[in-house]
Amino acid sequence: MSSAPKPARSLFTEYKIFSGTANPALASDICRALNVPLGETMIKCFADGETHLQIQENVRGADVFLVQPTCSPVDHHLVELLLMIDAFKRASAERITAVLPYYGYARQDRKDRPRMPISAKLVASLIERAGASRVLALDLHAAQIQGFFDIPVDHLFAAPVMVEYFKGRFNRQELTVVSPDAGGVERARSFAKRLNCPLAIIDKRRTDVNVAEVMNIIGNVHGKHCLIVDDLVDTAGTLVKGVEALLGAGAKSVTACATHPVLSDNAVERINASPLEELVVTDSIPHVAQSEQCPKLRTLSVAPLLARAIQSIHEGGSISTLFV
Repeated sequence: MSSAPKPARSLFTEYKIFSGTANPALASDICRALNVPLGETMIKCFADGETHLQIQENVRGADVFLVQPTCSPVDHHLVELLLMIDAFKRASAERITAVLPYYGYARQDRKDRPRMPISAKLVASLIERAGASRVLALDLHAAQIQGFFDIPVDHLFAAPVMVEYFKGRFNRQELTVVSPDAGGVERARSFAKRLNCPLAIIDKRRTDVNVAEVMNIIGNVHGKHCLIVDDLVDTAGTLVKGVEALLGAGAKSVTACATHPVLSDNAVERINASPLEELVVTDSIPHVAQSEQCPKLRTLSVAPLLARAIQSIHEGGSISTLFV
């Protein structure tokens, strides 16, 4: 006796976009690009610091996208992300996509010393266990973090936004794209290919956390305008040393771009005091105060890029055209 045919999988009733407290401005820009309202939430903290939240609209059967970079304070925003995912799951959302414009703990992606955790893997497990159905990430510090998840991961790059900005700003015969270290060569090579210019590498040796010593410049930068391409700027110590090394090797000028403006410690002061011409970043992490203090900082929006990816994911289409 043949079994009855299985019913077709129900379609999502609609898609909804929500935001935690980490970067509501970016979430609002994404909603404007898609012409949809931002979902309503109530997020408060108890006197002892515990996060208390409630989703204030019906999400049953909905395709939910939660925009929450786990930036500073990292642990607070991470817990907020996990609690919101759990709330959506218990409210019967059909699918929950964690949109992570910045993935905290990404730099701790391997065990390179004894008795250390692989924090990036732990965070991936927490997000998955909380109930996320998939992840949409932007410029992960290490591409292998995608493999830490057992759910689909869409890994976008801010390169299309950055490359478009730099096109026409330099004569390609006088421009050299520079990777700040060996690990960033693939990212810098992608820029160099699209800007049709040569590639150079800064060979550095890290002596401690947030401390790096520039050792050598691989490639010809003499008489060139150099563009340093990185995924993030934290304390800016490495960036400033790289700028000084390039100018010491005969570069005409140095500009830099990085997707994530972490800008902790005295980063703004270091950038202002350095010979760096301009630092181009995105709004993956909110940095309004730093922008006001640093005239060299230029911000590009990734909201249209993320909006297109969200639309494609919801409709079941390809996002390969957004990759570089």
